[in-house]
Amino acid sequence: MGPQYKLRTNYCEMVVEAGGIPVIVPTVADLKELGKVLHGLLIPGGRDIDSKHFGQPLHPKAELQDPERFRAEKVLYESIDADTPVFGICYGSQFMNVMHGGTLHQHLPDIVVEDYHSGGTEQKYEVSADSKFGAIVAEGQVGGKSYHHQAVDQVGDGLRVVARHEDGTVEAIEGTGTRWMIGVQWHPERSPEAAESKRLFKAFVDAARVKMESQ
Repeated sequence: MGPQYKLRTNYCEMVVEAGGIPVIVPTVADLKELGKVLHGLLIPGGRDIDSKHFGQPLHPKAELQDPERFRAEKVLYESIDADTPVFGICYGSQFMNVMHGGTLHQHLPDIVVEDYHSGGTEQKYEVSADSKFGAIVAEGQVGGKSYHHQAVDQVGDGLRVVARHEDGTVEAIEGTGTRWMIGVQWHPERSPEAAESKRLFKAFVDAARVKMESQ
């Protein structure tokens, strides 16, 4: 069996439930042309980003994402319009940060309680009340399932932290400009029944609809 594209169906299901039409993008597509017509970009979870992309030696515990995926998403990210909504989940949030010049903690157990953020752990995060993200989830606290061992360290240009775990781990970031741009470190698509998960996907799809209607 040759190489395969894989994506958990719950990403697509949440987009559909929110009123959107998901399109899965293969790495062999003409990404520069596709970027011109997308109404929104959702960057799903994955493995680890090679630390060469943020100027650090590679941690021995890193489990690298296929470099072709990073290459393709970088081209696509750089090709979309400046007002195209972007929603990053886990790897996707980390990708957004790296693309904006930020860095990552390559192995959280080196600095926080070992494995507390992996394996689908149910967690709660404190949300910045003055954030766009906070207005969407409509809670002072938000919960989710955690499946990661890396996280945002230095925040990239044009981004800010809008949610943290009690141990200080960055759990959500958003753009500081007018563009709809949110990254979450947990997996809202794995808690589809949660009101905050539904509101996040609905806000993303609504922003994509605004983008579509403006064209």
